[in-house]
Amino acid sequence: MANMSTTLFTKHEQKLNDALEAIQNRGFYSAYPEIPSGKIYGETAKATGQETFENYLGSTFELNQSGTEGTIGNEISPYGMAIQTQYPKANIDVLLKSMAGACSAWRNATIETRVGCAMEIMHRLNKRSFEMAFAVMHTTGQGFMMSFQAGGPHAQDRGLEAIAYAYKAMNDCPTEATWRKQVGRDDFVTLNKIFKIVPKGIALVIGCSTFPTWNTYPGLFASLVTGNAVVVKPHPGAILPLAITVSICQEVLVESGFDANLVTLVSDTAEDPVTATLVERPEITIIDYTGGTEFGNWVEANAGNAVVYTEKAGVNSVIIDSVEQLRAVTSNLAFSLCLYSGQMCTTPQNIFIPKNGIETSDGHASFDDVAGAIVKGVDWMLSDQGRANEVLGAIQNQTTADRIDSVEGELLRDGCSIEHAMFGSARTRSIKIVKLEASQRDIFEQEMFGPLVYIIATDSTQHSIELASSIAIEQGAISCGVYSTNEEVLETAVEAMALAGVPVSCNLVGNIWVNQSAAFSDFHVSGANPSGNATLTDSAFVVGRFSVVQCRTFVPEPQKVEA
Repeated sequence: MANMSTTLFTKHEQKLNDALEAIQNRGFYSAYPEIPSGKIYGETAKATGQETFENYLGSTFELNQSGTEGTIGNEISPYGMAIQTQYPKANIDVLLKSMAGACSAWRNATIETRVGCAMEIMHRLNKRSFEMAFAVMHTTGQGFMMSFQAGGPHAQDRGLEAIAYAYKAMNDCPTEATWRKQVGRDDFVTLNKIFKIVPKGIALVIGCSTFPTWNTYPGLFASLVTGNAVVVKPHPGAILPLAITVSICQEVLVESGFDANLVTLVSDTAEDPVTATLVERPEITIIDYTGGTEFGNWVEANAGNAVVYTEKAGVNSVIIDSVEQLRAVTSNLAFSLCLYSGQMCTTPQNIFIPKNGIETSDGHASFDDVAGAIVKGVDWMLSDQGRANEVLGAIQNQTTADRIDSVEGELLRDGCSIEHAMFGSARTRSIKIVKLEASQRDIFEQEMFGPLVYIIATDSTQHSIELASSIAIEQGAISCGVYSTNEEVLETAVEAMALAGVPVSCNLVGNIWVNQSAAFSDFHVSGANPSGNATLTDSAFVVGRFSVVQCRTFVPEPQKVEA
């Protein structure tokens, strides 16, 4: 076991060192190629991945874990296909007991052993990125390219980032030291000290329906490499990507001489949920949660003594004060608004524009001019069916579609369903754009997850900043975009949003968008407003998953020999 694990650490040590350098420098770094190219992943990788995915359909997904009592699962692809994969149905009492028994050997393994195993898991996940892409696509509704990138390499980067932070945190304290203090002219006290990393126990990772791997991997790998066992609890609509993940985890752990029960899957259905039961179990000592605010608040309130890390929802804003080229700005915004039908936690919802308009390099633009340019940009983005299908994808949950359908107001753009060229039964909606006045705050201060945009007329840019920041403080926000050619305005907006705990992106145009969050460089969620209490990924995200416990041994001083 030790030799195998040491080999794995050595095998992946350079990539780990690169990741450690990246989290320190915070420049661009990506460990896993994001281009779904046969030249990178193998000429047959896509076909093999698709075939493997199709073999899951209607079959039983076998996992190597205790406490299985039958099967469960009723996923339906947002593209209209019944997945019908069945997963182990867990007896939670038996499963948690087996996991507790598996912890001892893992807890006592070296840091390098655990990190080596985690790095190998990530390596194998990367090799199966096409398989993962199809699984993510047909559980979340993302387009294929986004499914490959966000579900595969980008999620893997986030997992590696968490491994690097955990490795660094555990090594910040030496394993042993000699302590010697002078207590008199010729008298000393000497102690040998040993410092031991002690994991919390069993962690629970609660997955979300829209980004099951990207949001799960940080918590999963941060807990695993710090010596904890992990229960992976997927959203009932997006089980398959995490079942594949757990299977690979178990495979590597067993090959390395450990118990497969160190990483397990607990699946459920919307009709028979088990998440709340797991949250309240005293054996669960760490919880990672991604999802809606209401249940996230319940998790925080009912987790007992468990350490809880949450990413919930927020109301994201764009503040437009002045621009150089209006078309460049609205083209950039259009892609941000359309991407995955607005089902990203970073997608803008509220766009604040002064009612008297803005200044551009081509002269003054009225409020209606700017709003019309945004609508025109979205219209162009979705004017080609192939592009629209790939960018929008499908709506993951019928509840989201119903919510958007129910929104009324001064419509600038309808959000009706659009035809999908490949999947005739796909659940789709276009981008609905509604004009509001600043006085209608009771409407736009609430998150409306999905393809809905409010364009709001404010008294001034300062008024826009005040609205965006106060809503973030009260309701939470995960992203904010600001457009201004005035440095003082930018400074004011950045300061206000920073105090509200919101990352700000200034004057983005071209091929970089406000809803992107890059591993190793961008801190995703600040933990400083109600949108979540944790950051992906920083030191605070990992240090609560273990304790450092010391042992001191007295060392007698050598006896003096009389002359």
